[in-house]
Amino acid sequence: MHSVTRMSNEIRIGIEAGIVQSNQSSHRSKIAVRQLSLSLGGVPLLRDINLDIRGNGITMVLGANGAGKSLLLKCLHGLLKPQGGEIKIDGSPHFETRQQQAMVFQRPVLMRRSVLANVTFAAAENTDSKEIADLLNRVHLAEIANVPARLLSGGEQQRLALARALITKPSILFLDEPTASLDPASALIIERLIQDTSLTGVRILFITHDINQAKRLGQDVIFMHRGEITEHTDKNKFFTNAESREAIAYLSGELIL
Repeated sequence: MHSVTRMSNEIRIGIEAGIVQSNQSSHRSKIAVRQLSLSLGGVPLLRDINLDIRGNGITMVLGANGAGKSLLLKCLHGLLKPQGGEIKIDGSPHFETRQQQAMVFQRPVLMRRSVLANVTFAAAENTDSKEIADLLNRVHLAEIANVPARLLSGGEQQRLALARALITKPSILFLDEPTASLDPASALIIERLIQDTSLTGVRILFITHDINQAKRLGQDVIFMHRGEITEHTDKNKFFTNAESREAIAYLSGELIL
């Protein structure tokens, strides 16, 4: 059970899930992106991305399917290597700050262990057991802490994925549609956790297709279309006076290609 092969697989899963352990928790994050470009198979997918995000708060990332939202977050988190441009976090190359970041995907990657073991594995070695217990209580999983993660419902699995990310105490949290297809109760729990986390100083980038969710949670909005950022502005301005043709069409419910 404790073989080198099993541990190697679990470490790989932890990396794929965006879990990086750290004792650091600087909460004054800045993400600076300059002329970022990404191509896969010779096809350009992100084009000349320039972006500045300062301080804490929740940035909502909107756009149609295929706009490049997930690819952008994966580049920022270091899961994809862009062909051009640069990404800096607090003035340092982004790959040097991975220990300050965590990412939660739409489809969580869980270890074949209990709920408690999943969170404990992601935590730093000196993490107090009470802290883990408190976090499980916050995500409403304390009563099933010893249940195998594979037996959880979709909403429970996503809450577990978020708990694993939060136990690493990131200064930047990337969320790729974490509430998509979840039941309302699980979505509400996750939204409240995200709001509370933001208030502690964590900078959050949150991909969603839910316009009402973006209005509830966001301070600012990034809108993407065909691999480009067409707008990055204050939430209120975006929803009342969007400037780009693509954003206006998106908000009005029109199909955009």
